[in-house]
Amino acid sequence: MAEVRVTDPEADEPGESIHLPGPSFQPVVVAFGLTLAVVGVVLYPILSVIGLIITVIAVVSWIRDTRREMSELPLDH
Repeated sequence: MAEVRVTDPEADEPGESIHLPGPSFQPVVVAFGLTLAVVGVVLYPILSVIGLIITVIAVVSWIRDTRREMSELPLDH
């Protein structure tokens, strides 16, 4: 058997940190609101109105949270 020796130096530190957004419930709420809106077209128009209201509120909340999170990042990111 051949013997393998690792002689490479350790890797350098990364130059830029990776930013991953935190977990969020907004995508699920948007999907629920859109589902209500589509089902309401077939069954009851009031469901469409309720679904659209839920969707708009969730999207506005999602955008607000994302903008706040982006403003907290370092300027050189």
